[in-house]
Amino acid sequence: MLPQRWLAAIGASTAAGLLAIAVVNAATAPRARPGIGRRRPVSVCIPARNERHTLPSLIMDLQQQDTSHDFRVLILDDASTDGTGAAALEAIGSDPRFELRASEEEPPPGWVGKQWACQRLAEHAMARPGVLLFLDADVRLSPSAVDSAVLALESSSADLVSIWPFQAAGSLVEHLIQPLLAWSWLALVPVRLANENLRPSLSIACGQFMATSTDAYRAVGGHARIRGSLVDDLDLAREYRAKGRKTAVVLGGPAASCRMYCSARTLREGYGRWLGHAFGGRTSTTLVLAGIAATQMLPVLLVRARDPRTRALARGGYACLVASRLVAGQVEQGARLQCARIVSAVAHPAAAAGVIALVLDSRVRHRRGQATWRQRPLRLP
Repeated sequence: MLPQRWLAAIGASTAAGLLAIAVVNAATAPRARPGIGRRRPVSVCIPARNERHTLPSLIMDLQQQDTSHDFRVLILDDASTDGTGAAALEAIGSDPRFELRASEEEPPPGWVGKQWACQRLAEHAMARPGVLLFLDADVRLSPSAVDSAVLALESSSADLVSIWPFQAAGSLVEHLIQPLLAWSWLALVPVRLANENLRPSLSIACGQFMATSTDAYRAVGGHARIRGSLVDDLDLAREYRAKGRKTAVVLGGPAASCRMYCSARTLREGYGRWLGHAFGGRTSTTLVLAGIAATQMLPVLLVRARDPRTRALARGGYACLVASRLVAGQVEQGARLQCARIVSAVAHPAAAAGVIALVLDSRVRHRRGQATWRQRPLRLP
């Protein structure tokens, strides 16, 4: 067992490093910006399963895009059971740029539903060479978002660009957990370095909003290459890099936002779909969870230690953790600092404990065959 002072020192040095990287990214991380670039054919691909309450809002955002690109939207109603197709048709109205396809097919063996839907949409879209934009149905867009995505793809020299939406939150548990998504890379990896590197292990990606060319997508093999993946965005980026093609992440706020979950129940179900296998197998997952506990939780328990040096190290480390969360949140959203973000940052050790619980819950769900998403069972590849 390490002495308390050692634990506090490890935690403090780790937290200081996280804060330093977050500050560097605050100054250098690329951001989506308005602009047109070269006029190109753009096909927006939206897989939608049981998205009746979110898809119409995205359709309205797309109808309000201020763009001169040759722009069309392809939507696949993926065997929805909640009236998604009817809600989409009502929102589309007579807009000729939108095409809704309905499918009652279940994914073939070995395929996860989202990848199956994205592959079919892309195959239809690739009849017209140009840019593919993949959007989740719960993403919200500013009027310049499509132009910003195309410009980011052109200006980055990457073949696959993720436009990272601001992760919006409503409930208490969302405010606690959701900011960790951006913090997990803004405080761990210098983004510009990761974007210029071809190592798959340095991939940063977000499947909520992705841009690629039809040529690059076809050359890599598309979503068929990751048909059974539970972390489709990262695995797709890794496939691009394995083929020698650059990938990049660009901060999307305020051009795009996404509220992934609307309650503790849907948050648990959503993370139960993939989080337990985000770090690999049992051994690597155990090591990651041990690292989270050792650097994000245990040192904070020493803020009232008897030894003055231990106490000072623990308090300094805790302050750096809170500061790294605040910096990452400011970089992600780019808006005025809000009280909820401060409270969430102060509660960082509790959020770390929540992530550990969600990882373990996800692994148990998959082991018992209870993992689902949008009322569809999920199976490990």
